[in-house]
Amino acid sequence: MALLSYSIRRILMLIPVLLGMSIVVFSIIRAIPGDPALTILGEKASPKAIEDLREVLGLNNPWYVQYFDYLKQILSGDLGVSLHSGASITQEIGPYLAATTELTIVSMLFAVIIGVNAGILSAWKQNSWFDYSAMLIALIGVSMPIFWLGLMEQWFFAQELKWLPSVGRDNSRNPVEAITQFYILDTLLAGQWDQLWEVIKHLILPGVALGTIPMAIIARITRSSMLEVMRADYVRTARAKGMAQFWVVYKHALKNAMIPVLTVIGLQTGLLLGGAVLTETIFGWPGVGRYIFTAIGNRDYPVIQSGILVIATIFVLINLLVDLLYAFIDPRIKYR
Repeated sequence: MALLSYSIRRILMLIPVLLGMSIVVFSIIRAIPGDPALTILGEKASPKAIEDLREVLGLNNPWYVQYFDYLKQILSGDLGVSLHSGASITQEIGPYLAATTELTIVSMLFAVIIGVNAGILSAWKQNSWFDYSAMLIALIGVSMPIFWLGLMEQWFFAQELKWLPSVGRDNSRNPVEAITQFYILDTLLAGQWDQLWEVIKHLILPGVALGTIPMAIIARITRSSMLEVMRADYVRTARAKGMAQFWVVYKHALKNAMIPVLTVIGLQTGLLLGGAVLTETIFGWPGVGRYIFTAIGNRDYPVIQSGILVIATIFVLINLLVDLLYAFIDPRIKYR
């Protein structure tokens, strides 16, 4: 019951957060220079045609009328209609969101597997050559701009070695038949193993580029947290009883050391979802970041608003999930 009550309270707290986010996004987008009606009709359109289109789109209404119309639309489950394509955003955003989610999952798997294990081994072998090397690599990783790393990956692995494709999500000559829009899952469901390998190859370079900074942050946080936990009395007691170092680290120390690491993983996952636009642009990845970026150029207000609101919702849900996971990792944490 405590978990259920805590979960309900946390979910209710999301309402003012998302409401505030929608107001901020709505206000900022309206402050962007440019006229959507002029963008749609072009520079040669007559003033009357532009004014008529503004009336049809509701752009001549006061800002608060436009906002409440938008809010009613969102609450009814309708994300609106794209001004540029005329298509429903609810249907249009699905494939883009799936592409970004798939890329984010792969990036975070890379970041968590490499980062957590590097942090654990660095703490275990403190002040060794491995510790110094891992932390140096982590420092380089967290300082490296994504666009530079992405371009270097393309040059070395795609252009010079020709091991991996440089752009796209699948082989354009043999495209994946999208069922769920998650290509790894779709190829597994269809039993298309050659296409599965193509999808994995297309994910490696953008996945590594996007996951390098989170990997470096997770490695450094894990090392710091592990060092603190390994100085605790219960860990010293376990060692005094003659327990092997491997079990001391992985059975006793790791569980408590993962609490701050979980926070970082949750925050980084949300940041990757919203910040993948640079990686998606470099690697020609058809994700939601590029979708919103294109909409900004077209002054497509509904797409920008709805796209950012969807990402913000996923971000706060991920953090809610992380908070709930705390109690499973450390029972000393109370639901408040």
